[in-house]
Amino acid sequence: MTSPRRYSTPNVPSDAQPSESGLLGPIEAHAICQALGVRPTKTLGQNFVHDAGTVRRIVRDAGIGEGTQVVEVGPGLGSLTLGLLEAGAQVRAIEIDPVLARALPVTVAQRMPEAAERLHVINRDAVQINGLDDFEDEWPAPTHLVANLPYNVAVPLLLSMVESFPSLESALVMVQAEGADRLAAQPGSRTYGVPSVKAAWYGTATRAGTIGRSVFWPVPNVDSALVELRRSKTPRGDISLRLATFEVCDTAFSQRRKTLRAALKNWAGSAEVAQELCDRADVDSSIRGEKLGIDDYVRLGSVLLEMRAEGKIPLPEQDRYAKERRAAEDSEHTTQESEQGGVEQPRAGGTCIGTREGQCHPSCGCPGC
Repeated sequence: MTSPRRYSTPNVPSDAQPSESGLLGPIEAHAICQALGVRPTKTLGQNFVHDAGTVRRIVRDAGIGEGTQVVEVGPGLGSLTLGLLEAGAQVRAIEIDPVLARALPVTVAQRMPEAAERLHVINRDAVQINGLDDFEDEWPAPTHLVANLPYNVAVPLLLSMVESFPSLESALVMVQAEGADRLAAQPGSRTYGVPSVKAAWYGTATRAGTIGRSVFWPVPNVDSALVELRRSKTPRGDISLRLATFEVCDTAFSQRRKTLRAALKNWAGSAEVAQELCDRADVDSSIRGEKLGIDDYVRLGSVLLEMRAEGKIPLPEQDRYAKERRAAEDSEHTTQESEQGGVEQPRAGGTCIGTREGQCHPSCGCPGC
């Protein structure tokens, strides 16, 4: 059994001078990795961009300028980070690899010292970042997400960041070309699926161009593409509606070759209840879920909340959104107590919305509970 590698505080070598572009080129990328004892890993999806033209194109297309508040996920060696700083942005860079996280400020200080104070590095897993408090700084809220996302977690990372930061107006990210197609797909297309619907909840996703394999090191085995997500000016609903919408979407696409009625019947409890859900949402139950747009799924989610409040559709035994539901309920409860001066008041009477483990659901306000 080999012993784990031990890393000292990274020191970028003096002979790794900036390329003529002022950004990192392939020679610099190789030199930094060698100095740090870093080998790009597939586990972390590490494929570093080393082409200045590509970096500046991404920064330009993302609309980054002086004072733009940017959050970057997976900065790696700092190729894109330097491009963002060059444009005048303040950059919060979230890096899971501790060695790279320690090295990034050193790289920026040596190559762009005037921008060092506009960089804040957070050594965390981005999916564990839930809001501004996790950044531990006093900068304004970020308005732009720009990143070269690890291919294996690109879609959940993108959606997680957009959900965690309502201040984000747009996201421009590099992902695997197949992932970009899925995020930007329209109803009825071959690539339309759960990522398409969930991205549409937040705004409009479009494919923003192709990225050649040769601009990465190591060279990936798949094609890459840019996808842009522009947030809608008006939110589609609160957390409860989002979770209900996503729940119906997940269920519909879990058996995407079946009609909506057939795909939802086991989850809803019966074909009759599934039919009622569709009828009340004004959705044709005889078509497949891949034919429905985001507005259709939002209506289904809204009716699901109503029917769950009526006790017709219980919460699933294996609830993938349980953690988010509890957080939303706790937040709502805290808000209610705050509005009532810290004294919990009895909730308005209603119909039981279901039980779990013999306990009434926390959001229930029925007289019997």
